Amino acid sequence: MKSLNDAASLNSDLQNVIFRDLGLISYRDAWDYQEKVFNELTERKLANRSLIRSDQDPQVHYLLFCEHPHVFTLGRSGEEKNLLADSLELNKIGAEFVKNNRGGDITYHGPGQIVGYPILDLDCFFTDIHKYLRYLEEAIIQVLAEYGIMASRFPGYTGVWIEPDNPQRARKICAMGVRCSRWVTMHGFALNVNSDLSYFEKIVPCGISGKAVTSMEKELGESPDINEVKAALIRHLAALFQMKIIKE
Repeated sequence: MKSLNDAASLNSDLQNVIFRDLGLISYRDAWDYQEKVFNELTERKLANRSLIRSDQDPQVHYLLFCEHPHVFTLGRSGEEKNLLADSLELNKIGAEFVKNNRGGDITYHGPGQIVGYPILDLDCFFTDIHKYLRYLEEAIIQVLAEYGIMASRFPGYTGVWIEPDNPQRARKICAMGVRCSRWVTMHGFALNVNSDLSYFEKIVPCGISGKAVTSMEKELGESPDINEVKAALIRHLAALFQMKIIKE
């Protein structure tokens, strides 16, 4: 694969991507919204296949940011035993448990965490899901570097990690889990900015035992402005994927 910074490896034309910040929204409501947008993109794509190019509707892409109230989500390949809290404890800590259709195992979402849901037709970018995940990771890595946090990948795992080469200190700062059908994506990444990390004690994060979870706040000793982090994320995602971001 070419360098992640090699823009020439992507289409020469910028793809228009509509950005929406949904704010604090329940996980189920955000999932319903994702499904609606995902289905619209897929239906447009299928309809265009029966038309000559001049009659086709231009494809639309979306980048959604949000935060969720406390919730644990389990991907389709995950194991429910990785949730360490029963229904009584979930009620006590004010958290939901939701099974969904993304890849990956169990993770936590909550306030202070930037959750990103790119809904893209990869036929307009590149049809390689592994490359897609690496680009998402690279955007996070570049954002963290701006704050002086040296992050990288952990071979064999998705997401972004701090000190992955040190088994005793390796800690995850960004989890990822995606779904891709007909090369249209949904779900995405969750970057811990100033999250309450105690909630991760109620799960085996991503099904990986013995590995810690961290946040930008914990690494820096102070909390960065979450809106500034969002702006940096948009900038790096746009550069890597050659997106033209349209803010609504």
